[in-house]
Amino acid sequence: MRIAQIAPLYEAVPPRLYGGTERVVSWLTEELVALGHDVTLFASGDSHTSAKLEPMWPCAIRLDGSVREPTALHVTMLEHIYRRSNEFDLLHFHLDYFPFSLFLRQATPFVTTFHGRLDLPELQPVFKTFSSLPLISISDSQRRPAPNARWVRTIHHGMPETLLTPVAAEQRYLAFLGRISPEKRVDRAIQIAARCGIKLKIAAKVDPADRDYFEENIRPLMNDNNVEFIGEIGDAEKPAFLSGAMALIVPIDWPEPFGIVMIEAMACGTPVIAFNRGSVPEVVEDGVTGFIVEDETSAVGAIRRLPQLSRTLIRQRFEERFTSRRMARDYLDVYGELIKAATPRPRLIAAP
Repeated sequence: MRIAQIAPLYEAVPPRLYGGTERVVSWLTEELVALGHDVTLFASGDSHTSAKLEPMWPCAIRLDGSVREPTALHVTMLEHIYRRSNEFDLLHFHLDYFPFSLFLRQATPFVTTFHGRLDLPELQPVFKTFSSLPLISISDSQRRPAPNARWVRTIHHGMPETLLTPVAAEQRYLAFLGRISPEKRVDRAIQIAARCGIKLKIAAKVDPADRDYFEENIRPLMNDNNVEFIGEIGDAEKPAFLSGAMALIVPIDWPEPFGIVMIEAMACGTPVIAFNRGSVPEVVEDGVTGFIVEDETSAVGAIRRLPQLSRTLIRQRFEERFTSRRMARDYLDVYGELIKAATPRPRLIAAP
């Protein structure tokens, strides 16, 4: 199958550090190639892949301080792909609604995976206008604000089975991993750890947009010796960080579309204590891979129950549910269905 994977240009594929969408695109692309498919990745030029790389900008926009209008680069990329669409059996976009209008007007089957939140009112006219286009959600909860969109399937994210694995470590602290922003509520994690009298280690990125929030609301909470701010970490550091944690705390206050950090913890055999928001009940098996809680008090109670859980079983459930090979096969099923249902394209006849 000739497949085009179209990634955002904000981060490289895979990203050097934090970057959810681009990491998933990388994992999916590599698995599709491993399964024998002809894959072309449209992404930034500093991406690394075993597929054919079509660089749409020299480097990730995040790292290029000269870029002031990223939308222009994405529009140009879409036009480039449009002109080459007949080279592929299927186009898979990871650009939200950007491709809808243009690619509705061509014959190659395409599908879009939404990676972000959909509970924004300005998105509803988009789903209404383009109600015939096939979409993939990354959790059932993600699609709830748009029930009339054409959701063809929910496909949970998966990551390479051996990317993160448990390492021998004594569990002495609680962990927070990901990004510091108001909706991630690291302040709750700090309060939960304080109530338990357990050290909290925070490995997190601070985006420029969240710098003021971090300095004004979070940094003052870190004066306690029981809070250690590590900063942003990559995959090489995660096994030791997560394996040494009693649990990963996910105290979110927003409709999380998926939450890769939860399956990263499970890959290391680490329990997840997560607030009951968004995708959490679909990812965390309460009482098996962690605990789903409603507030700080129940989170404190869940920490006391951690000895009930088997870290070996948590790793096993990761292997059964959240590998990139499972994700790739799920996507291939969708690709095949869309290609089969597509109107045959006219044959191109070379000029004499």
